[in-house]
Amino acid sequence: MTTREIVENITAFSVDDRTSKLFEGLWPIQADGVTYNSYLIQDEKNVLVDLSSEFKSDVLMDAVAARVELPRIDYVIVNHMEPDHSGALKALTRLAPNVQIICTPDATPMLDSYYSIRSHIREVADGEKISIGKRTLSFHHTPLVHWPETMVTFDEASGTLFSCDIFGGYGALPDRLYDSDLDNLDEYLKQALRYYSNILAKFSPQVSRMIEKLTRLAPRTIAPSHGLIWKKNPQLIVDLYRKWSDYVKGDNEPRATLIYASMYGNTANAMKAVVRGLTSVDVPVDVFNVAETHLSYILPSLWTNRGVVIGSPTYEGNIFPGIRHVLMDAGAKRIFNKKAAFFGSWSWSSGALREIKSMVEPYQWDVTDALEFEGAAKDSVLEQAEKLGAAFGRKLKIGR
Repeated sequence: MTTREIVENITAFSVDDRTSKLFEGLWPIQADGVTYNSYLIQDEKNVLVDLSSEFKSDVLMDAVAARVELPRIDYVIVNHMEPDHSGALKALTRLAPNVQIICTPDATPMLDSYYSIRSHIREVADGEKISIGKRTLSFHHTPLVHWPETMVTFDEASGTLFSCDIFGGYGALPDRLYDSDLDNLDEYLKQALRYYSNILAKFSPQVSRMIEKLTRLAPRTIAPSHGLIWKKNPQLIVDLYRKWSDYVKGDNEPRATLIYASMYGNTANAMKAVVRGLTSVDVPVDVFNVAETHLSYILPSLWTNRGVVIGSPTYEGNIFPGIRHVLMDAGAKRIFNKKAAFFGSWSWSSGALREIKSMVEPYQWDVTDALEFEGAAKDSVLEQAEKLGAAFGRKLKIGR
């Protein structure tokens, strides 16, 4: 737990989670962890903004109680109902039975369905403001970023935007809370991109609209519910989110993502030749063996890169199951408008290419190059594979 006053009378509580193996039951975080950030605003009214997961309730409540007696908390703002933010709500309502819950109208039925809470609820409209003394808080609905009931809260006095999931990132950050606490942000920004591609990418059109809406507030501090608080350079994460959300339109980086699987090493041997071809024309390539790499780490590359190279052996007349899984999730995340190439080995029947073309057609992926070969990747096959990589790379560089 890291506790720090980010501006006068606004305290951040950053609870580190290095226990959970998966975020949302899907995304690996055991290696890097995640934070749950909650905020206390002390004025004539005492206000908690967002909470933590249920299993961190005691840690959070103890930290808040060190700043203010819990029964004296007047409001808790539920920007988002997902249980990693609202799980401590039951504990808070027991300890502060008169606390009023501020949320969007769409959150009200969720409060009942998750926590059987039906009273002490104040619904706020988009743009509505509440005075808590010297400060005025305004509320801005951000539906489907990434649930329909989400909103953000803005403190007009300090220019602090409590953005919940927006502008967040993976990574436990013991004793580090602000963007200025890190000498090099590169590793954290990789985690922020992974978080974006895993959690928010599907909702990129809504994210783009949200950014334009929120930048009119001109926040001086961005305080999300996961990851770093942006005080030194909040515009950096705003610009990155704008860039990442615009990738859904298809104007991606002239790089390639190569996903492959190999049963007996033949497709893997061809993969090395394809990579040689791509790099020979100076096209960077990210290579992922789908049998060894979780989808969470593949999605950022698929989201940002212009080209996708798929290496799959034919398995029982169809695509290799691990490749199918990645491609299905790419579609679910709305990873559209890609240039694509294929290579792969077959034994007694081909079929992987046929299924891949069928799968990616609805995503508007243009499969421009393909190489299916029988059995081993002989020298002649490797030569073709290298040529395929080079030809595909040149197309990526010119954008067609």
